[in-house]
Amino acid sequence: METLATIWFVLIIVLWMGYLFLDGFDLGVGMLMPIFTRDERQKRVLLNSIGPVWDGNEVWLITAAGATFAAFPHWYASLFSALYVPLTLCLLALIFRAVAIEYRGKGHTQAWRSFWTWAMALGSLGTAFFVGALLAITSTGLPLNEHGDMVGGAFAWIGWPALLGGLGGVGFALVHGLVYLGLKTEGPLRAKARRWALRTMLPASAPFLIWFCQAPAARTGLLLVVAASVLALAASYLSVRADAEKRAFAFHGLYLIAGLGAVFAAVYPVILPSTLDPAHSLTVTSASSSEYTLGVMLVVTGIFLPIIIGYQVFSYRMFLGRLRETHIPEAHRLPVAIRS
Repeated sequence: METLATIWFVLIIVLWMGYLFLDGFDLGVGMLMPIFTRDERQKRVLLNSIGPVWDGNEVWLITAAGATFAAFPHWYASLFSALYVPLTLCLLALIFRAVAIEYRGKGHTQAWRSFWTWAMALGSLGTAFFVGALLAITSTGLPLNEHGDMVGGAFAWIGWPALLGGLGGVGFALVHGLVYLGLKTEGPLRAKARRWALRTMLPASAPFLIWFCQAPAARTGLLLVVAASVLALAASYLSVRADAEKRAFAFHGLYLIAGLGAVFAAVYPVILPSTLDPAHSLTVTSASSSEYTLGVMLVVTGIFLPIIIGYQVFSYRMFLGRLRETHIPEAHRLPVAIRS
């Protein structure tokens, strides 16, 4: 039972890592839409850089939430009910972002494009903030009583861990988006993405680094993993300076994966600490489903997860090339007869 529960705890953390690594650059590009350039054609380059992959990347978020519900129903119930307000805001942000991506090109006035550009930016920022806050709160804990219910009201989750994780999520997504733009574009956009990435990478990474360094303090062996995270961030910065965008993107993702791995390895076997009494904390065994359920889920995951990964690898290979402004056609209107 504990072995299967541990496997599923690791898998769920891997799903959250996959979501931040993949959808993180989408969110970053979305945040950059109103401020990175004023030129409409360049904005369309930004949008087209994530167009073929953004909805596939969101599958990791849905899968992570669904796996948490099925494998650890008590964890899901305590965490998602306690964070009802921020998760509702996160859902609204996701909706605004998705609708903005689809609707921005449906109108031709400046007011229409400006509204949906800012909707995309604010939706992306809100998603990155609340996902980062959720992960930080999961590792630092909530005021849970003996029944797994949060005490202190609907806003008891607000505190420095939520703020630190939220800012870390925004900072990571912003830099990840800039590194991705350096990887996917050519010409002035690529050069500008490189300059912005060099200026923002270190300060934007500070909140996550603080969280990564504090969490494993009780287990000195994990400090080596945190050190690897810091070295990966430094390698990403140096790779950006060397115009090696592929290496920069990979190292920036490794910085996140190593840091999150250290954080959640430090709290294991606890999966949601109680700040009121450690005896009220949820563990992998106390919060998990039955052994039969976990076993069936593992078989199903072994079948379908490779299919999902294969599809995403295929889609990324299909749209592997760089984009430039000359690849974007002039915006056009459909004739009235066709529209009607």
